[in-house]
Parts: sequence; C-alpha cells; structure tokens
Amino acid sequence: MPDSAETSAAVLTAAGFPKMPARALMALVVSPDGALTAAELGEILSASPAAVSGAVRYLQTVGFVHRVSQPGSRRDRYALPENAWYIASMRQNPVYERLADLAETTAAALPEDSAERSRVDEMGRFYRFLMARLPELLDEWESARLEA
Repeated sequence: MPDSAETSAAVLTAAGFPKMPARALMALVVSPDGALTAAELGEILSASPAAVSGAVRYLQTVGFVHRVSQPGSRRDRYALPENAWYIASMRQNPVYERLADLAETTAAALPEDSAERSRVDEMGRFYRFLMARLPELLDEWESARLEA
C-alpha cells in the first residue's frame, strides 16, 4: 500500500476511526477497482485473517464496504460502493440523534445556570444542528459529484 494511503489511514485513526478498518479502507480506496478479497487485504496489510475479518465487518457495519460474490469461486470480494462517503455519512444520523437526546437528558439532571449544563446543552445543540443540516449538505454533495 502506498505511503500516502498509510498516512491517510493514520489520520483516520487519529480522528477516532479504528486502526485496522482505517488501513483496510485505504487499501480498498487505492486498489485499481476498489475491491479486494480478504486474502488480498491480508497480504497488502500484513494482517491476520482474524484482523481482516474484523476490519471488513466494521466497514460493512458503517456502510463503507459491501461483500460481492465471485461467480465460480468461494471467495468474496469486499468492494466500495459507488457513493461510499454519502452512505456512511447518512448512517451517522441515528448516532447524532441519540447523542443529542442523551445530552438533553444529561443537561436536565445538572444544576441550572451551571458551566457543566451549558457545555452539555451546547453539545446537544451541536448534534441537532448537524442533523438539520446534514441532509441538505449531502444533497449538495450529490449534485456536485454528478456534475464532476
């Protein structure tokens, strides 16, 4: 895998993305057709089958990859969907809503006019803001993507 892809994976990891899924994602992104078998991922990443399995399971859960059967073979390929970034971003909406709800519940249990309540209120408002703006932003991205 190119050094720049490893660096990109390190940036994703520093931002909170799990390390092996970040490396697997970047290996897929820089692969010629955006798809690799588990064995190919293991070879590229110098990783065990268990590590690759966990990484692709995580990436499937968050919507960055899907499994593609290969006719005549028992091996599946893991591929990036055409609009992986859009799909993964849309899947985060339930998380933002849950975080906003938790912030509101937490704030209600804190003393009024306290610094801690103010911080938790701001957290809840931030996630509500994201939830309100994200669909519009993603629609704008889709338009820009189609124009390119």
